[in-house]
Amino acid sequence: MQTNVQHSRAATANLMQIIATDNTDIALIQEPYIYQSRTAGITQGYRTYTYGDGKRRAAIIISNNTGDALLLTQLSDNDTVLLEIRKGTTTFYAASIYMDFKDSIENSIKTIQKILEFTKGTKLIIAMDSNARSTTWYDMTTNHRGKLLEEFLASNQLHIINEESTRTSFHSSRGRSNIDITLTNNQMLADINNWHILEEESASDHSIIKFNIKFSNTDTKINIAYDPRYITKEQQQTEFHEKLYHIITKTFQIKTQEGREVDIDEELNRLLKGHTDIRKLTETLD
Repeated sequence: MQTNVQHSRAATANLMQIIATDNTDIALIQEPYIYQSRTAGITQGYRTYTYGDGKRRAAIIISNNTGDALLLTQLSDNDTVLLEIRKGTTTFYAASIYMDFKDSIENSIKTIQKILEFTKGTKLIIAMDSNARSTTWYDMTTNHRGKLLEEFLASNQLHIINEESTRTSFHSSRGRSNIDITLTNNQMLADINNWHILEEESASDHSIIKFNIKFSNTDTKINIAYDPRYITKEQQQTEFHEKLYHIITKTFQIKTQEGREVDIDEELNRLLKGHTDIRKLTETLD
């Protein structure tokens, strides 16, 4: 679950009630309620993680004791909280990030880059108030901040979990937009499903977003309720085609005629018809 409670006591109380009712395990919060320089309004017994001095704008709440959590202080600050969470035999990282619209988005991107470098090869989920607009995450328009963030996500193979909805993640007298984003990497993509914006009142200008995390294993098949989206450029598609063409023709020793490109689909169909062990054929291509 994720939301921005805008430092509101009422929004925090409302969120605590929803967490209890829905049996939510983890809530990734932006702009938590702060009283006397401390996070306040959190249900007793819940673990709350923030970092930094003053008006902290990121927090993660864990409502149960079924897993261990470690705050990574070297990658956390007023606007960022990164946890290492161990649940059973699975370890993953969770980040809550607030991106200040008054600050250059490049600074926030640098923070995310450091997190990606630290968590490379492991499961990662990021919940953020990006203050950036893009039709890629179903906003009505794309602004400069959104364009820069789009390019960064594409170049780092981060997947946008947001789904199209009749509701928006932000709504106020100034208008409506989708600036709250949920991201994950390749390692965790299959573990997240059922992303949606709750109908319940949040008592904040930001809606409450809910999604499920279910870790797969060799005995469990996970049905994903969404189609993953990739931001690609024409040049990247061309390079991918050229590399794939080279790998297949070299691996299977397909002879090419000068000035004429081989029909890869036709050649693979021919190979499959004459190959009795599909597993070995796949291993050869890998």
